Amino acid sequence: MGDCRNPNEPEAPAPARSRTFRNDERRTARTSLPGNPLAPSAARRFVRAALAEWTSLGLLTTCALCQGDEACPPGRHSTDGLADDAVLIVDELVTNAVVHAGTNVELLCRLEPASGEAEPAGGDEAPDDPSHGLAAEREPAALVVEVSDHHPARSVRSDAHGPATDGSPEYGRGLQLIAALAERWGITYRTGLKTVWARLPLVGPEIPAGTGADAGAAVNGVVGEPALRRGLRAAEILAPAPRGMPREDPDWISRGALSFLAEASDLLAGQLDEDLVAALAGQLLVPRLADWCAIWLDGEEAHGRAGAPRLARVWHSDESRIELLRTLLEKEPPRLLDAQRGQDGTAGGGTGGRNVPVPVPWPGSGQTGAHDGAAVACRLVANGRPLGTLVLGRRRLARMPDEVTALIEDFARRVALAIGAARRYTRQATISRVLQRSLLPSQVARIPGVESHLVYEPADDGVVGGDFYDVFPAPPGGRWCFMLGDVQGSGPEAAVVTGLARPWLRLLAREGYGVGEVLDRLNRLLLDDAMEAAEAAALMVAVAGGQDLSGGDGALPGLSDLGALSEIEQGPGDGGRGGGLADGGQSRFLSLLYGELAPLPGTGGGARCTLASAGHPLPLLLKPDGTVRVAAEPQLLLGVDENVAYESLSFDLESGDTLLCVTDGVTERRSGRLLLDDDDGLTAILAGCTGLNAQGVAERIRRAVHGFDPSPPSDDLALLVLRAE
Repeated sequence: MGDCRNPNEPEAPAPARSRTFRNDERRTARTSLPGNPLAPSAARRFVRAALAEWTSLGLLTTCALCQGDEACPPGRHSTDGLADDAVLIVDELVTNAVVHAGTNVELLCRLEPASGEAEPAGGDEAPDDPSHGLAAEREPAALVVEVSDHHPARSVRSDAHGPATDGSPEYGRGLQLIAALAERWGITYRTGLKTVWARLPLVGPEIPAGTGADAGAAVNGVVGEPALRRGLRAAEILAPAPRGMPREDPDWISRGALSFLAEASDLLAGQLDEDLVAALAGQLLVPRLADWCAIWLDGEEAHGRAGAPRLARVWHSDESRIELLRTLLEKEPPRLLDAQRGQDGTAGGGTGGRNVPVPVPWPGSGQTGAHDGAAVACRLVANGRPLGTLVLGRRRLARMPDEVTALIEDFARRVALAIGAARRYTRQATISRVLQRSLLPSQVARIPGVESHLVYEPADDGVVGGDFYDVFPAPPGGRWCFMLGDVQGSGPEAAVVTGLARPWLRLLAREGYGVGEVLDRLNRLLLDDAMEAAEAAALMVAVAGGQDLSGGDGALPGLSDLGALSEIEQGPGDGGRGGGLADGGQSRFLSLLYGELAPLPGTGGGARCTLASAGHPLPLLLKPDGTVRVAAEPQLLLGVDENVAYESLSFDLESGDTLLCVTDGVTERRSGRLLLDDDDGLTAILAGCTGLNAQGVAERIRRAVHGFDPSPPSDDLALLVLRAE
């Protein structure tokens, strides 16, 4: 720091430490604070305001670094360090008083001159410092802080000699912080009053060794301890104590094991991806029970043999060592992978289907119980099927404690169950996607003179949806047919109906039947006894493929509602045409929008459209002027009544007209209690699509569906836009 002495004056021995305020009778500030939680913050503001006022009045110079009464230029230095120390002390003392006394708190701040200097006339009373008035040696000027409460029967709390606890105690850090920051402090008891005081000297920095008479002198009255070291000691007190690992607490296994397992079960149960299960398992174990862990996942079984394992996850408390650990583990997979295989080569034979941890060599050591630490591994077995291997290790242990081993076994069982559930879901979702693709056309036909665009988004629930679509030519006659349907329900039941309805519609259309006649015949086919036989056969194929129809862990959604296959029967009184299933099984209802287009004669563009709606959301026709009207009449669902006669409606799709066909995934999109089509919501959205081409209209509707509610759609989304060119 700079020297503020006049360079023309002869050098004199440096004074011990001079005051940084000028004598004035206005050197005391006091206030009374209520005994409530707001008192500490009010005390902090009061101290800073008092120091700022003294500085502005000239009682304190702006510099705690320069000597004598010659103040350095304003703004070059400041009293921020003094203010910070004073605020910390006041905050701790007032907090103690409020928490443990509960009475009003008296706060006093006083600037005290250096010992031996003249007291100003009319000065305040002497401080409670018992050494006040003793001039055995010259002392620097100081700021004295006093905090008093009116409950002297309670002592000031301090955890200076108590055991470390997690976090800060409710009464703050007590006298530890005061002792670290103050030159001198003490407690004075009076009748009905208890006062804690602290003296903060107003001094400059320590003088470097070999310069001046005070070379090597103490700073703040403590010999050999510079201000920086005092500040560091205070910072250590203020810093929160690090929390120990649960595994370091000998009572944690008995007290916290159940809550740990419950937490693990909650986190793992809802995961539908095996790699995510492995990642969560690693983060739950490290660093609670281990310093590192690794999880191998076996490949899918083929012909009764487990697939090759892969290292799915490696986790280490020191993230910089994860890659090194992975390299070591990949070079030396745990021998448990082979040791637990049965005599016939099948997996899981070594532990009888249990997730039993066994000791394994520490990675890179080559022997069990190496000085690096203890490592154990256990197979992940669920329902008798091995799914992978869990390996974990702890440093500086000769062997893993039995209590920890038992906890790992319980934890591994939960991980194995979660991985098994995730694999069943993945298997089912894969089958559903393949089946869904096979039930829908690979491409749709292009209609001359009509621009078309299709949007289809199946719900992401892992089961086959009930929506289907198609656009195809129907020779002879230059006709193009289109359909948009929705089978009631989802899963295999819906897949059976979809797989039969779409080919039947194609066949009937190519046989030359009109729109109404196609719906009549499809309705009778759905109600025919042959449909029940076809559905039963499809379910038998599913059973032969290894699917569990009884509602077990591997059951496909919806099949458990069918009951046993032998119980599928005709509904009572339906004469073989009711389409019912025994014991409340779902009937084969189908909503369908079906139509055909025939180009209009001449070169003006457009097409003659004939369509019918059977229980389906009605199509909307958008004219170039922005008007929207319904383009069909509502009729009964297919598969309900054999005697219904379906009628079609014809109109011209003129140049610039747009026909919008949707499924209920659009009209019944929910946001709380509201539906997208409430108050003709879909009509209003379509009216705003004037001038857009078919793709633009489809994209506008799709964005409206997704933007109607933040949550993803829960139903399949399908829409077809036809626009006459």
